Amino acid sequence: MEITGPLTHQIRNVLRLEPGDQVILLDNSGWEYQVELGEVGRERVVGQILQKSLAASEPRTKITLYQAVLRARAFESVLQKCTEVGVVAFAPVVAARCIISSLEDIGEKKLERWRRIILEAAEQSRRGRLPVLRPALLLRQAWQEASRGGLTIVPWEEAGSRMPAQKNSLHAVLRDAQPTPFSINLFIGPEGGFTPQEIEQGQRYGAIPVTLGARILRAETAGLVAAAAILYELGDME
Repeated sequence: MEITGPLTHQIRNVLRLEPGDQVILLDNSGWEYQVELGEVGRERVVGQILQKSLAASEPRTKITLYQAVLRARAFESVLQKCTEVGVVAFAPVVAARCIISSLEDIGEKKLERWRRIILEAAEQSRRGRLPVLRPALLLRQAWQEASRGGLTIVPWEEAGSRMPAQKNSLHAVLRDAQPTPFSINLFIGPEGGFTPQEIEQGQRYGAIPVTLGARILRAETAGLVAAAAILYELGDME
C-alpha cells in the first residue's frame, strides 16, 4: 500500500511514525486496514496490509443533522462532536432567528473549513465513512428535502407544554415508530429556537416535535444530546 499527499505529512511529521510502526487506515467505504509501515519518506509512505476488516464504528442508524447556522465556534463544535458520536450527514440551515439571513453568507472558504473539521473529527473517532456536508438550505427547503424519506424529528422547547409527556418525548416517538426507523432527519434550531410558525411549517411536511426533557439546552448542545439519545435508543451505542 502506498500513501501520498497530506496524509504523508501527518504520518511523518505530526505523528512521527517510523518503519515498523503499525497504523489503522480507513478507505471511506466502510473498511479499515491494519498496516505496518515499511518506508516513511517525505513524499510517500509505503506499508504492508496485515489485516482488512469492516469498520465497527459506523452506526446502523443514519442520522442527518439539519442544524440551523450558529456562531462560528458553536457551529464548528456541533460538526466536530456530532461526527464523533455518529451523525452521517450535516445540512446547514438558515432559519428566522439565525445570525445570517442569506445562503450567500455561507461561502466556499467557510464550507472548506467545515469539511476539514469533519475530516479531523472522523479520523480521531475512527469513523469508517466520512460524514457528508450537504449544501446549505433555507428552512423550507430543508423540510421539503427531509420529507422525501426517513423519520423527521425536531426537538423544540415548547413541545412539552403542548402534548402529554408520554406522547412527545424522544423515547416515545422512537418506541412507537413502525417500522423501526434507521434513517432519521434531526432538526435543531438556532439560538432562540425555531419559531412556532416554523414548527407548524415543519409539521406540514411530517416533522414531529419532541421534548428532550425538562432542561433547556443550548443550540450547540441539543444536536449532540439528541443524536446520542437516538443512537442509544436504537441500540447503536452498544
